[in-house]
Amino acid sequence: MPRTTTAAHRNSETTGHRSGRTKPGAPAEDPPLRQSGIRVVGEMPWGTHICVFYETKDDLLDTAAAYFKTGLASNEFCVWAISDPITKADAIAALRRVVPDLRAQIAAKRIEIIPGVDWYLQGNQFDLQRITGGWNEKLRDALAKGFDGMRVSGNAFWIETNHWQAFCEYEHELDRSLAGQRMVVLCTYSLQASRAVDLLDVARAHQCCTARRDGDWEFLATPELRQARQEIERLQGALGVLSKPFPGHELLTPRERVTLAQIVRGASSKEAARMLGVSPRTVEFHRANVMRKLGARNTADLMRRVLGD
Repeated sequence: MPRTTTAAHRNSETTGHRSGRTKPGAPAEDPPLRQSGIRVVGEMPWGTHICVFYETKDDLLDTAAAYFKTGLASNEFCVWAISDPITKADAIAALRRVVPDLRAQIAAKRIEIIPGVDWYLQGNQFDLQRITGGWNEKLRDALAKGFDGMRVSGNAFWIETNHWQAFCEYEHELDRSLAGQRMVVLCTYSLQASRAVDLLDVARAHQCCTARRDGDWEFLATPELRQARQEIERLQGALGVLSKPFPGHELLTPRERVTLAQIVRGASSKEAARMLGVSPRTVEFHRANVMRKLGARNTADLMRRVLGD
């Protein structure tokens, strides 16, 4: 049976890990990290929406089994919505290989294996509100029973159907609705069935995208992720300006050093002003003082003097 939890613990909501959004009445503290069971993902906070592209049926089964094994060990209620290319027998066999007491886990209703088509397309009708409402209802029930949260996985059987656009909208809505929820979701997509445009649509609807090809993992970088990494690199360079000495650094005031950090970051005067809470004119004033004190002829010369050749 799930561990006993207090009503206060059950009702506490955690923050979404990307934007810091919370549900009404939720505490502001960061949520505890959960083990994903996926090697290239590692730990994750509540509200994580993961996408895995798989190449083979075994890739799909092994990934989902490890994901749910970790969820069961973490006192999470688990729901696996299965569809082609796997059957319920395939799912049970894969889980049994990593969860020796699977029969007891199923009997205790700690994990459900449900037909994906029945869950997502009741009567061959797609209803976004019904689906997201159904997940929320299952989550409320799980929390009331003392589970720490809920772990879900569904396979994207809809890629080659006329429901593709509707399901893309669902993925985006699901991504938004996970903020502040004690729930994590793994969506799996066939590489063979996906077109290049499908990959882009899917990547935009998830917070983390990876691929498993014949047992090997690859981390997929979306344009947004690449942009974020570049921004981090620029910020790291800017922080270096504030912490490392360079010729003439002792001549600069604290405000001039902060302005210099924004220059190194590549920010325009307007961007720097917004970051520093001052006017663009004030930024230009500090920039001119920095150039004069360091004897720089232009911005490129300034960068060389600060960062070295």
